[in-house]
Amino acid sequence: MASKVLLNITKEDHEKARQLSKLKYELDMQSRQVRAKRAARAEGKLERDKELYERAKSALAEGIPIEIIQKITGLDLETLLGA
Repeated sequence: MASKVLLNITKEDHEKARQLSKLKYELDMQSRQVRAKRAARAEGKLERDKELYERAKSALAEGIPIEIIQKITGLDLETLLGA
């Protein structure tokens, strides 16, 4: 009788451990996806910022007033002066 009870407890513990392991795996996968999406967004923002900077640099070279470029691009004065 005691061995049957022990066997049941062991089976239940094994099933709980399996479910917890599955849940942990799913959470790990979700976490990886979130990190990958964040990295992709950051990379995209960096590319957009580079393009914006290059356009501002070209506009300055064409003689467009810095105040207008700043208003259009939203870039700060320090960034534009570095262009």
